[in-house]
Amino acid sequence: MTLTTIIIWVAAISVVLTGITSQIFKQNKSLWVSYLQNFCGAFFIFSGWVKAADPLGTSYKLIDYFTEFESTFSETWMSFITPIFPFFSEYSVAVSLAVIVLEIVLGIMLIMGAKNRLAAWLFFGIVVFFTFLTGFTALTGYVPEGVNFFSFGDWGVFDKNNMKVQDCGCFGDFLKLEPFTSFKKDLALLIPAFIFLFKTNDMHSIFSPKIRNIVTVASIGIFTLYGVSNFVWDIPGNDFRPFRVDVNIREQKILEEESMMNAPTNYVYTNNETGEEISLSEGEYIKQYKNFPKDKFEMKQMTEDPEIPHSKISEFSVEDINGNEVTQELLGEEGYSLMYVCYKLGYTQGEKNIMVADTSWLVDTIGTPGADNFQLVKKVDEISSHEETIDDYIFKSDYKNRFEGLVNPFSEAAQKAGVKVYAIAGGAGESVIRDFSDEIQATYPIYMADDILLKTIVRSNPGIVLLKDGKVIQKWHYKKLPSFDEVKVEFIK
Repeated sequence: MTLTTIIIWVAAISVVLTGITSQIFKQNKSLWVSYLQNFCGAFFIFSGWVKAADPLGTSYKLIDYFTEFESTFSETWMSFITPIFPFFSEYSVAVSLAVIVLEIVLGIMLIMGAKNRLAAWLFFGIVVFFTFLTGFTALTGYVPEGVNFFSFGDWGVFDKNNMKVQDCGCFGDFLKLEPFTSFKKDLALLIPAFIFLFKTNDMHSIFSPKIRNIVTVASIGIFTLYGVSNFVWDIPGNDFRPFRVDVNIREQKILEEESMMNAPTNYVYTNNETGEEISLSEGEYIKQYKNFPKDKFEMKQMTEDPEIPHSKISEFSVEDINGNEVTQELLGEEGYSLMYVCYKLGYTQGEKNIMVADTSWLVDTIGTPGADNFQLVKKVDEISSHEETIDDYIFKSDYKNRFEGLVNPFSEAAQKAGVKVYAIAGGAGESVIRDFSDEIQATYPIYMADDILLKTIVRSNPGIVLLKDGKVIQKWHYKKLPSFDEVKVEFIK
């Protein structure tokens, strides 16, 4: 689905809603303002709903924004505001849920005409907020690496690779929008936002004030509960991410990598004086590159978008604790396998002192009388000890219980049935993983991967993924993990 398709559907639904509003509820103050209410309301409900299916995904996107804002503002006279961004990052899930619920409820309020003046100002505020986010993201394409956003004089030619956040997250994982496309969408929404502020009296209202209030309050509760359910005790019921059920990771990874390798390469020349760009195919470049004076033109090698779009599956890469690549081994596993995804191990890091023994040795020679040969003999001279400070990892009891009480018994049953079992941890090094494996007495190997990749696979920590020949058969939140006997009956044929 594309943004154009969404707009067409929302526009058609809005025509129906406007007809109902004017004919059944006899609200005929201003048909075009009424239509805008219904259009913006339906658009916000849809946009919010696809994000409510995965609030964690939106929170991760917000962290990207907050991190970039902190870095950008820390180098300006506005550095005094930078402490708020780490704070927002820490509570990004709550911020994400609040924004999503506000978006949906505001859409419902606009369609009903509930508290029109408040709704008009809330709509204006949230559109301005989204416009700022998407505008900042889009404009960073003009900011070269190492240049601060507010150093406008150092901006260069637009390069999408310069954008610090590549996707605005407006529709979650349901639809990826280029930041400039999303920015233009938000600029367009500013038009009805201003109209609502100045034409509040022309906005329609249906139902009685009491019913509108009940629906508004109920909507807040329902959609908050719905959003929370999609990460606190279950995974999203609507999975729009690359690693969804029925996707063959092994085959899709090969297809994406081959498509990237076969993508056409263009050579773009930019005139340093006029900014004019000339794009050449690889064949044209070979013929004409000598005609471009190097002092007047800057050349960039550009690869066109591949036929099969790049996704996180292309970035699926796993190593063992010694740093050896095991991706192909895991994806090439024949038959069923269980993958435990732990994007972050639950622990705190400190230090502890240990006593280390020091042994000094004496070496002597023993020779045989009348012979030229001799033998070296090594014996202990003295044993002492000294104190050393080493890293200490304290694993949270709640996190350990998830493995000791749920995952490990499930693993033992799976291994007895011949299913390969392994875990993948993110954001942890060799020593942490070794200690954790010993702490929970794991009977399966624990590998390493990028934590962002692991967050994409399943919204649970740990999350359980059943694979067959590289294909995702089913995924579970650890709180919804059934018994292995149930899994065997339903999924393992």
